[in-house]
Order: sequence, then C-alpha cells, then structure tokens
Amino acid sequence: MHSNSLWLSRFAKLVVFATLCLIFLGGMVTSLGAGLSVPDWPTSFGFNMFAFPFSRWVGPVFWEHTHRLAASAVGMLTIVLAIWTWRDDRRPWVRGVAAGAVALVVVQGIMGGLRVTRLSIALAIAHGCAAQAFLCAVTLLAMALSPEWLKPGGQAMARAGNWKRWAWALTGAVYVQLILGATMRYLGAGLAIPTFPLTPDGTLMPRVHNTLVDIHFTHRFWAVVVAVLAGIVVTKVLRAAYDGDRFESRLLRPAVWLAGLVAIQIILGAAVIWLLRAPLPTSLHVINGAAVLMIGFILAVRGSRFAFLAANAAGPAPVSQK
Repeated sequence: MHSNSLWLSRFAKLVVFATLCLIFLGGMVTSLGAGLSVPDWPTSFGFNMFAFPFSRWVGPVFWEHTHRLAASAVGMLTIVLAIWTWRDDRRPWVRGVAAGAVALVVVQGIMGGLRVTRLSIALAIAHGCAAQAFLCAVTLLAMALSPEWLKPGGQAMARAGNWKRWAWALTGAVYVQLILGATMRYLGAGLAIPTFPLTPDGTLMPRVHNTLVDIHFTHRFWAVVVAVLAGIVVTKVLRAAYDGDRFESRLLRPAVWLAGLVAIQIILGAAVIWLLRAPLPTSLHVINGAAVLMIGFILAVRGSRFAFLAANAAGPAPVSQK
C-alpha cells in the first residue's frame, strides 16, 4: 500500500473516532435534557451556527451547540473521506459505501434539525438509531481501506463459516438493543423500573405493567440475549483464531474487546439505575453500546471477508464426471 493510501486509511479511522465522539456528545445532550435548549435550526438563536457568540455557550446551550458543531465537523470529514476514496480507490462497492456514508450523514443532520423544529420524539429516536447505522458505514469504509483488508487469514480463514453467522446475529441483536435504548431514553422510561437487578417487588419480572415499564423490561431482557450471543461469538472466534502456533490478531483483538465492552456495558447499565440516570454514566452507557455494535460489526464483516477469501482460494467446485 503506497503512502497516500496509508493516509487515507488513517483518515477513515479518524472519521470513525470522530463519530464515536459525536455519539457521546449526543448522549450527553439527551441525558442533560439539553436537546431543545437551542430552539431554532439551522441557526442558533438567530445567529449563523458558526458565528454564535461564545459568551452564550452556557449550561445546556453549551452541550447542544457543541453537538451541532461536532455534527457539522463529522459531516465535512465524511465528505472529504468520500471524495478522497473516489479519487484513490477503484473498487465500485467501496465507492458506493463512501457515497452511502455521505447520504446517511446528510439525512442524519436533517433529522436532527427537524427533531428540534417539529418537537418530534419519533424523529429523535430515528436520529439516534441512524447515528449507529452511520457508525457501521464508516467502520466498513475504514476496514476496506485498511492494509489488513488484503491480507490472507491463514488457517483461521477457513474456519470463518463456524462463527460469522453468529457475529451477524450479534450485530443485529445489538442494533435492536440500541433501538430499545433510544426508545426508552426519549420516552422517559429509564427509571420505570428503579432498582437493579431485581424490581422493587424483589422479582426479576415486574408485576405492574404499563408501556414504560414494559419498554424498560424489554431492554433489560434483550441485554441478556446480547450477552449470551456475545459469549458465543467470543468463544467461537477465539477457537477459530488459533492459527497453529499463534492467534490471528485480526480476530483475537476484537474478540477480547467485545468481551470487555459487554462486561463494561452491563456494569454501566446497572450504574445508570443506581445513580438515577446521572448524565455521565448514562452517556458512557450510550457510547459503550455503540462500541459494542462497532466491534460486533467488525467481527461479522471480517468473518464474511475470510469466508469469501477461503471460497476463492479453494477455486470452483470440480464438475462431476458421469
């Protein structure tokens, strides 16, 4: 890979990092109830967003306005990444992902603005969920532009079929959990069951049911599903990663990260309840959930990539002779 392509790969990873930071800021805005502290859009109190006086960046306005500026920065970075990718990479599907990322970030920005002007909870939930889809898009782009994309996977490559479907199932389950989490946050159901791990009645399942309690409990139940799937994926990936005398680092690293992030997510989820939805642990819970999605997605894509390479290495199936 020549130096220019190496810098493109690094720039793609920068966009992924900036997206994670933006999701954290979005979590802080929601946790602090600052989402409507700036009541107009695309202006800020009538000012051009980029000319808004710094002296007025106080309280909730600071978080909402910072979130808007960070979103604008991520949008511009994404456009630069797409242009750079189209200039330097000839793979049609990679160019398609780059164009899709630009489309997603534009739609995301519009939804964020309409959420303010139309006071729509549905748009707020869609805005949060679209952010996770955008994270997956730029993550895929960063993977495809990385030098590691072209490296063979050794013996681990042939075992990808044993776990790639589990990784995709985990990715889908985590995305569902993030949708449930966003719905719970924006509907104010975060403390609908105010104790953890048991309900106030001392049971695992609530005895009193209403919409908010059911949404909250579904989020808890689905967290168990995600944890079980993550355990299966980590176990299968680690078994496949051993390549005779060493572990395939492209599988070992994300598997270890996945195990650690899922454990942290459970702890943060408990802390959100115990600390009565304090802004920092709640926002860390949001960003850590996004990181779990990203790592699960990386493993799923890597498994599919290894399976593809293994199938091509094997060549076409022989034609039977009768």
